Amino acid sequence: MALLKRYGIYTFITGFFLYFLYSLSFPYQDPNAPHRDGEPQRPNRPPPPPQKIYEWSKVPIHYPIKSMTPLPTNAPLPLPRIQFNFTKEEANAKQIRESRRDEVRKAFLKCWRNYRKKAWMHDELQPIAGGSKDPFGGWAASLIDAMDTLWIMGFKEEFTSAIPDIEKVNFGSSTLERVNVFETNIRHLGGLLAAYELSQEKRLLAKAKEVGEMLYHAFDTPNHMPITRWDFHRAGAGEKLVADESALLAEVGSLTMEFTRLSQLTNDPKWYDAVSRVTKMLDQQQSLTKLPGMWPIVVNARKPDFAKDTGFSLGAMADSTYEYFAKSYALLGGQVPVYKKLYDDSMRTALKHTIYRPMTPDNSDVLMAGFVRVDEGQANLNPEMQHLVCYAGGMFALGGKIFQDAEHVKIGRKLTDGCVWAYKSSQSGIMPEVSHLLPCSAVNSTNCEWDEKVWLEEVAKRANVGGKEEDPLRNIANLRLPKGFTAIDDRRYILRPEAIESVFIMYRITGEQQWQAAAWDMFTAIQRASETDLGNAALSDVSAEKPPKDDSMESFWMAETLKYFYLIFSEPNLISLDDYVFNTEAHPFKIPKPKST
Repeated sequence: MALLKRYGIYTFITGFFLYFLYSLSFPYQDPNAPHRDGEPQRPNRPPPPPQKIYEWSKVPIHYPIKSMTPLPTNAPLPLPRIQFNFTKEEANAKQIRESRRDEVRKAFLKCWRNYRKKAWMHDELQPIAGGSKDPFGGWAASLIDAMDTLWIMGFKEEFTSAIPDIEKVNFGSSTLERVNVFETNIRHLGGLLAAYELSQEKRLLAKAKEVGEMLYHAFDTPNHMPITRWDFHRAGAGEKLVADESALLAEVGSLTMEFTRLSQLTNDPKWYDAVSRVTKMLDQQQSLTKLPGMWPIVVNARKPDFAKDTGFSLGAMADSTYEYFAKSYALLGGQVPVYKKLYDDSMRTALKHTIYRPMTPDNSDVLMAGFVRVDEGQANLNPEMQHLVCYAGGMFALGGKIFQDAEHVKIGRKLTDGCVWAYKSSQSGIMPEVSHLLPCSAVNSTNCEWDEKVWLEEVAKRANVGGKEEDPLRNIANLRLPKGFTAIDDRRYILRPEAIESVFIMYRITGEQQWQAAAWDMFTAIQRASETDLGNAALSDVSAEKPPKDDSMESFWMAETLKYFYLIFSEPNLISLDDYVFNTEAHPFKIPKPKST
């Protein structure tokens, strides 16, 4: 027994000594210390498995196309003039405009340099902690998304120096199991195409084709409808996949511009053919939905059935499908008339059912787009106000110019005015993500006088406050609601571009300086609230005087929001609306022009 105890002690001492020597070769890691992405490290985390790499151009197609839809071959039609005929500006106005433009440029450069320093080759910079995030496949989303902004703002050296690193981005491997095809399309493919369009740097077009080869496999389904949340590794391994039974309209219908432009630039019709099949399905089922003219937010791409569901909106999860109709018409040189039909019929229905005039304290003649639920044939309006739906003002105004419909330009103005009003009404000067207003009886109602009693009753009803022993006004005050708002459902601001997008379009179409003034108020409010030492951060509550910050800076901040702010204070011929159409990520594509006679 004594012998066993002795050998046991010796074994323990020897083992402890060896463990001590072994531990010296590794630095201590606190398991609760923040990781690069801000999450606690996992103790004894095993090494990640080796990434599988797929060469998408060589992955076989299971359902090849037997008859390809060709690109239009006729000469493009001349489009009506879109931009205002700007004349020479006064020296004082020019000085103010250029100083504001330079402030925007400075804000962008700060974000870009810190992204390059602290999050290079990752998708996003964390603007507070200085870490990084990879929510979009780990394919350097902020880098690729901001390339055309670099070019437009004149940072040509930064642009050129980034190209070799873009060439290193490997679209054959991913940090994600499922890839969001829509987001990859608008950010990566759209960003690369626009950067090529502006610079004519062929390495960028070659990289865009790599993305296109990958995304094309998302259409490799029995009915050729796209898989919107695409299983990257199963597809790469050669498995057969089917389209989603439940998909979002925007994610199915918003691939048109990028795929069309890739086909135009490569003279390969396969990408245009792929999106043409979705367009054909939208056309066939447009009159069959429960709100004929529009399609529900949720569709069945596997069946396919784009008509069954009952929720309709120009806003989130549907938005860019509608946005792309007029733009695709222009991008195709007016040679594909179905896009005009899709635009005309959908906007007619939207105006009838989703657009409403809200009651405001100053009796402003503004409009907003809400959400509609169809129940037993009755269309019921939910008068919400999304920041995202602020793009609709620019969409109507641009569509009105392209298709020569002056009434749509007026609608676009009122919708944009509605979003400018929402910014001005907010405590911080910034519009919240989602809120509710009180609609008047009709869109064109001339009798829309402010009624404080009616407003208070609606606020109390939505907030479920009041009662015999309570003071509704005291409870309403605690809700921090600007007058006119009946509820704020989501108080965040995530650095969105949609409001400034429409303000920019209205300025370029009308030439009115009021839009520049509104843009400057928006920019200064956003900078004041969101600026950090490293960039700009999303806000969690814009109803507060000093909104708290979230450690997030999505790639669209540099790709879209700051680009539109810069362009509204630039010379109007810089990326003219007569020469370019923007995809939904603010990437400009050239409009084909008829040859001069």
